Amino acid sequence: MKMDSSKILAVEDLVKYYGAGENLVRAVDHTSLQIERGAFTAIVGRSGSGKSTLLHLIGGLDRPDEGKVWIEGKDIFSLKDDRLAEFRRKKIGFIFQDYNLIPSLNVWENIVLPLGLDNRRVKREDVREVLEKIGLADKAETMPNALSGGQKQRTAIARALVTHPAIILADEPTGNLDSQTELEVMSLMKNCVEDFGQTLVMITHDETIAQMADRVIEIADGKVVSD
Repeated sequence: MKMDSSKILAVEDLVKYYGAGENLVRAVDHTSLQIERGAFTAIVGRSGSGKSTLLHLIGGLDRPDEGKVWIEGKDIFSLKDDRLAEFRRKKIGFIFQDYNLIPSLNVWENIVLPLGLDNRRVKREDVREVLEKIGLADKAETMPNALSGGQKQRTAIARALVTHPAIILADEPTGNLDSQTELEVMSLMKNCVEDFGQTLVMITHDETIAQMADRVIEIADGKVVSD
C-alpha cells in the first residue's frame, strides 16, 4: 500500500477470525483504511461488530491472521514480539475504558510509568504541562482510589500524552462515566490532541461522542461499511 506523508496509519487487507466451522467469527474481515496525521477519527459499530478487535490489531496488542498495519511507515507485524512491545511503548498511547491505573502509584507516578518502562528521562516540565492541561495540577500526589471516574480517565489521558506517541488509541474511553463527565472528558481529550499535535483513533458506540471527531468510520461484521 502506498502511503503519503500526511498518513500516519495504514491498514491493508486485515483479517482476524476466531473459531471454526459453524462457530467461525469474522471479527475483522479484509479491512483496509488510512488515517490522516493529526486527525481525530472515531470508529463506531454495534457490540460484536469487530471495532475493538480492529483497534487491538492496529495497536499491535494482537496479531492478525492476514494483512498489514503500518504506523509512521513501519510494518509493525514485521517486528518480533520484544521489538513490537518496544515500538508500542514509544509510538502508541493507549486509553482504555477501565483506566488501567496502578493502584499503588499516585497520579504523577502513573503518568510517568511508560517513560520509566522505556528507560526514558522524565521531563518534569512536560509532566506539569500535561497535568495543568487536564486539570489535575493539584492531584499529582493523589492515589487512584481517591479520584473520581473522570479524574482517573484524565490521568489515563495524561499518561498517553506524556510519551509524545505517534498515535493515540482509545477504546470506549468514556464508557464508565456519567453523561456530564463523558462530555467534559471528551472535550478535554479533543483539546489536548489538538494542542499537543496528536493523532487520535477512538472506538465508541456513542453517536453523540462520535460526532465530535473529524471523521467517523462505521464497522459492521468486521468490515468498513461507511466512511
